[in-house]
Amino acid sequence: MSILIGVGVVGTVAILYLGKKGWHALHNAVGITPGILTYQDPHAPLSLANIKWQQLKLDTEYLKSLSDIQLRQLQRIDEKIAIYSQHQQSLDAQNRTLAVDESQVVLQRLLYTRLPEMLASYHHLGKTGANHASLDTQTKAKSILQEGLDNIEKRLDKALEAMENRHLQDLQVMRRYLDDRD
Repeated sequence: MSILIGVGVVGTVAILYLGKKGWHALHNAVGITPGILTYQDPHAPLSLANIKWQQLKLDTEYLKSLSDIQLRQLQRIDEKIAIYSQHQQSLDAQNRTLAVDESQVVLQRLLYTRLPEMLASYHHLGKTGANHASLDTQTKAKSILQEGLDNIEKRLDKALEAMENRHLQDLQVMRRYLDDRD
């Protein structure tokens, strides 16, 4: 009787071991790394230590006074800038240059000059505002900063939409070319 129990235990352990090895081998064969998934709550407050900026170079001291919503909006802006700059780099790699219009120049100036200046002014106002400025002044500053961020994001959306329209036009031209050759 004890031999049967021993064989059962050894058999069970062997099946579990081989099953685990097979499971890992299957995942490795399809390019998935087996492991423990950690849940990240998308609505949890952001931590400045966890934010990775792709394109924007912002002083973390200025970001400390921003709300969670504004930090998320800055992250969205940063992601859109990354998409836009990848598009520009792919055009450069193809030796294609597009005419730069005023909206692109204004957008570049807003992103790399005015946005850091706005954040610095907001930070300094909030820093000194805690002692001297009224609640009304701080509320105005917050709404002005929010309007600025909304404006920048809207301009980025327009630039990305124009980029998509250019690609669509290129495809339509190619389709017409192919249709004419038939």
